[in-house]
Amino acid sequence: MTTDGRRDDGRRDVERLHCLVTGASGYIGGRLAPELLEAGHRVRCLVRTPAKLRDQPWAADVESVQGDVTDPDSVAEAMRGVDVAYYLVHALGSGADFEDTDRRAARVFAQQAHAAGVRRIVYLGGLTPPGIPERTLSPHLRSRAEVGRVFLDSPVPATVLRAAVVIGSGSASFEMLRYLTERLPVMVTPSWVHTRTQPIGVRDVLRYLVGSATMPDDVDRAFDIGGPDVLTYREMMRRYAAVSGLRRRLVVPVPVLTPRLSSQWVGLVTPVPASIARPLTESLRHEVVCQEHDIAQYVSDPPGRPLPFDEALALALRRVREAQVATRWSSASVLGAPSDPLPTDPDWAGGSLYQDERQLPVDASEQALWKVVEGIGGDNGWYSFPLAWAVRGWLDRFVGGVGLRRGRRDAQRLRVGDSLDFWRVEEIEPVRLLRLRAEMRLPGLAWLEMYVETDEGGRTRCRQRALFHPRGLLGHAYWWSVSPFHAIVFGGMARNITQAAAKGLSARRSDQRFPRIRRRRPRRSVDH
Repeated sequence: MTTDGRRDDGRRDVERLHCLVTGASGYIGGRLAPELLEAGHRVRCLVRTPAKLRDQPWAADVESVQGDVTDPDSVAEAMRGVDVAYYLVHALGSGADFEDTDRRAARVFAQQAHAAGVRRIVYLGGLTPPGIPERTLSPHLRSRAEVGRVFLDSPVPATVLRAAVVIGSGSASFEMLRYLTERLPVMVTPSWVHTRTQPIGVRDVLRYLVGSATMPDDVDRAFDIGGPDVLTYREMMRRYAAVSGLRRRLVVPVPVLTPRLSSQWVGLVTPVPASIARPLTESLRHEVVCQEHDIAQYVSDPPGRPLPFDEALALALRRVREAQVATRWSSASVLGAPSDPLPTDPDWAGGSLYQDERQLPVDASEQALWKVVEGIGGDNGWYSFPLAWAVRGWLDRFVGGVGLRRGRRDAQRLRVGDSLDFWRVEEIEPVRLLRLRAEMRLPGLAWLEMYVETDEGGRTRCRQRALFHPRGLLGHAYWWSVSPFHAIVFGGMARNITQAAAKGLSARRSDQRFPRIRRRRPRRSVDH
C-alpha cells in the first residue's frame, strides 16, 4: 500500500471511496446509490430536488445536495472531496436541442471534476455500431457517443460503459418489450425488429458500474457491456412470450413504418410515451453488438454472469409480479415540467390561483381513509367518471404528453418523486396529506391535494383541493372550459373515496360496476 491510499498494483483502496451520483432520482441512479453503499462507499447525490430522495429506503445513508449538471457552481460544490463521479443523466425527450444540453452538461461536469481533483468519472452511455459514421446515427446514440468522448478527452481518467438494451423491472426498454408482446398476439412491426442487438440485465449494469469505481488509475477508455445473447427484437419478443407463459406471437414486419410512425405506434400500445419511444426505436436501426468484453479484466464475472437474456427477463417479471420494483423509467422527472412555485406560496407573486375544494365527513378511521387515498391511481383508478379520465389521458398522449399509462410503481405505497399516471407525487405526509403535481400538457401549473383531517366533533374528514395557476389567456380559458365538469369528476371522486374508506376498501372503482382490484401479496426478493 502506498502513502496516498493506493495498492502497489495501482488500484485504490475500495473500503471508503467518496462517490458522487448524478441522476439518483432516475432509473439507474436510484439503484446504483444503494449498491455503492452496500460495497462500503460513501455516497453523495446531486439532484435538482433533494426531497425526491426523502422516501428512498437508503436516503438517510447518503448526502443529498441540490443542483443541476448544467450549473458549474452547484457541480463544483457537489464535487468537493469526491473520489469517483458517476454521470447518469441524459436530456432525453427534452426537446430538439437535447444534444446541445447534453454536450454542455458533460463539459461542465468534466471541467469541475478536474478542478476538484476527482480521480475518476464513470459514465453509462449507449452501444454504437462499428464502422458507421457518427453523423448517420440516431440523435440519441450520437449524443451519448459525444458525451462519452467529452469525458475521455478530459484530463480526468474516465470509464465509459456502453450498453444497448437494458433488461430490468421498470426499465423503458423492458416496459416497451413487455407491453408490445403482452398486448399484441399479432404484431405488424417496423423492419427494425430484424436488427440484432445485445441486451444486458440491469443487475450486470449495476455490477459493472460499482466495479468501475476501483479501476486502476491508468485505465481511461470505453468498454462494451452486454449479456451473452445476441438477438433480434423479433426474437426478444418471442422469448418474452415463452418466459411469461404467453402463446407464440406472430410478427409481421412492415418496412414503410418510419421511426416517427414507429414511436407513435409504440406510444399507442405501451405506457412509454412517443417522446421516449422514438429515440429507443431509432437506436434499433443499426446493429449494436459488443466488439469486446475487456471489462472482465477489471470487474470479473462470477459464474453464470453476465445473465442470459431469459434469466434477466424472468427476474424482471418476478419483481413486477411481486410489486418489488425499486425504480422505473418514469422515476426521473419529466424534463421541462414545472417545479416552482408551490401552491402554498403566499400571494402567488400577484398571479391567479383557481381552486376547487370539497370536504366530506367519513364514517371510518383516519387510517382507513388514508389507505384509500394512498392507493389512488394506476390499476386502482381515480374513483370517478372513468371515461373522463381516460379521455384526458388519451388527449395528453395525442399532444406528446405522458398520459395515464405510467401507472404506479407500487400498488399500495407511494413516496415523494413517484410518477402516478400523469401526476408526480410532490409531497406525502402519512395519514395527513398527499399532494400531486400535474405532468400532463397544460397551459399552466396544476396540483391535486388530498387531506385526511379530524373535524371539531372528532369525526374523520376528507378534504380535497384541485388548484390551477393559469399561464396566459389560454390558461384562463382552459380552466373555465373544464370547470363545469368538476362537480362530476372531483365531486364524484371525493364521494367515492369516502364511501370506499367507510366500506374498508383500499382500492375500488367509481361504482359497483367495477370489480375490486386483487393485489398479489409481495414476497421478499433480492432480484433487480
